[in-house]
Amino acid sequence: MTCTLAHRGPDGEGIWVSEDGLAAFGQRRLAIIDVSPTGAQPMMSGDGRFVVTYNGEIYNYREIKSELKSLGARFRGTSDTEVIVESCTAWGVEATLMRLNGIFAIAIWDVQDKVLWLARDHLGIKPLYWARVGDDIVFGSELKALRAIESFRPEIDVDAMGAYFQFNYIPAPHTAYRGVRKLMPGSLLRVPLDGAPAERRFWNVYDAAAKGITVRDVGMDDDAAIDALESLLRDVVKGQMVSDVPLGALLSGGIDSSTVTALMQTQSDRPVKTFSIGFAEEDHNEAPFASAIAAHLGTDHHELYVTPEDALATIPNLTEWYDEPFADSSQIPTYLVSKLARQEVTVALSGDGGDEIFGGYPQYDRHSRARAAVMAIPALARAPLSSAITAMGGPAWERALKLLPRRYQAGGGAATVLRFATSLRQGDPRMFHKSLVSFWEDPSEIIPGAHAVQTDFERALPVVPMEYMDVAQLIDSATYLVDDILCKVDRASMAVSLETRVPILDYRVVEFAWSLPLRMKRRGGAMKWILRNVLYRHVPRNLVERPKKGFAVPLAQWLRHELREWAEDLLDVKHIREAGYLNAGTVRRLWLEHLTGQMNHSERLWAILQFQDWLRRWAPDVRTVDVEPTIGLSAARGSAVASDA
Repeated sequence: MTCTLAHRGPDGEGIWVSEDGLAAFGQRRLAIIDVSPTGAQPMMSGDGRFVVTYNGEIYNYREIKSELKSLGARFRGTSDTEVIVESCTAWGVEATLMRLNGIFAIAIWDVQDKVLWLARDHLGIKPLYWARVGDDIVFGSELKALRAIESFRPEIDVDAMGAYFQFNYIPAPHTAYRGVRKLMPGSLLRVPLDGAPAERRFWNVYDAAAKGITVRDVGMDDDAAIDALESLLRDVVKGQMVSDVPLGALLSGGIDSSTVTALMQTQSDRPVKTFSIGFAEEDHNEAPFASAIAAHLGTDHHELYVTPEDALATIPNLTEWYDEPFADSSQIPTYLVSKLARQEVTVALSGDGGDEIFGGYPQYDRHSRARAAVMAIPALARAPLSSAITAMGGPAWERALKLLPRRYQAGGGAATVLRFATSLRQGDPRMFHKSLVSFWEDPSEIIPGAHAVQTDFERALPVVPMEYMDVAQLIDSATYLVDDILCKVDRASMAVSLETRVPILDYRVVEFAWSLPLRMKRRGGAMKWILRNVLYRHVPRNLVERPKKGFAVPLAQWLRHELREWAEDLLDVKHIREAGYLNAGTVRRLWLEHLTGQMNHSERLWAILQFQDWLRRWAPDVRTVDVEPTIGLSAARGSAVASDA
């Protein structure tokens, strides 16, 4: 299990087995804090009661350590791991988690009470998978660790794959395999030796949103709010710059990463190492903006221009790194910028999370207007109108849109129009948002036999006054942010043994953001208004005032040209029919419409290609033997984890 995760921790390996044989922990180390042997894992508490192995960093470990010392605790080294395990001795496991601020996936064995504890950080920045295999509970940082177990008999979960095609990722707690679960963000799982596992949330974004909205001050002073956010972010960034190894920043040139980099540079006594990538295609290239911001801040900047050849060289490894189908094509540049950064540093701060937390996606504005327009249509007229729009078909809408002036064309083309048609039928704001972000209204069209799975889209909203933008941000924070953005960054960076830290997703920043009135996020056509104004104190407006491009590859063009041969092989009708999962006719229609320019199906096709590539890599080892569900477990005879720290 640990060998499968060597890329997550190339600096050392540790294995611990309890004397009674009930528990076994394994760990691969990426040494960042206390790189000496005293920081090695798995680690036992001084009194011998608790054993811990974990992946991540605890940013406030020094403060907790001081508190423990005042209670008489003694320490052998300077690692944050030792702080966790000694905190368990002093306060217990649950109380310890309430004190931690960081990114973590933690496993703790209570030698005395024979209880296994699993925990995942507040926002789900670090991954943690678990399952029952026979009489054992097994868990790890990636699915490949579980696959290393000889008795593990994975069976593809077709329903979860339906959700994959709907969203381009598999939403937690589901995974590619039946009976294997992702531990939810901000969750603690308690598994006693004799008894059922019990999972509870010690923090979740729904509660944070409800609390924040309740105390919103609509008359909040602008300067006071900007001061408060800058002070909080400065403190968070300073805490996340703690490292015993080289550290830098991923700088895209956007608002979020530029703000993080600026606050790093103001607190560094040397130029911060920054890294960005660019594309020859102008519509996707933000490298010049990143370079200009780096020059203004005085960072030690490094950049790389990505070619289709770079992408083609990266693609064969994607399914190895991601373990299950994952179809956000920005996984390619994310890997490449991580690879670039790893040549110079071991830790990099990034700006991920700013769009979800501070309302930065342009579609929030568009979707809010669309929601208002839908609600203005008489209820009885919505379904017929939806049917009429859908009946026209994608290629026809694509042709029609090209006749309109550019400013009236729908972003995303005909696909956006068809999603809007689906949303017309949705009165519930949650389902309205789901319609607008789904790539398939009914995923059984592409993967026959798939049934809908429960996701956070169906979760009840907090009973507080919420505008549509609140709803969209909240659901995105609970779903897309965790299972797409953070998954993408974790796998891409860990593939090259780079730890990424995300200051904007410190749970205190998230709670603060939810307390802000919406005018602090969206004002005068500007998204992330308050975050922009923090950045303007460090970087001139003219360097950052420009349309948002996003961190994406020119996929539509590449599929028609540079990646066509690779795609043709995976989309071969014979191969699809032999595999027996996808509707071959639907796949072929999408591919031909894309090649001929009738419609841009690049996102749907990328999901299909990643699924087919994943099957090719992993399906030969998948056995169609039922795996018992992980709910209602009666015993946990053995335990194992593989992770990095």
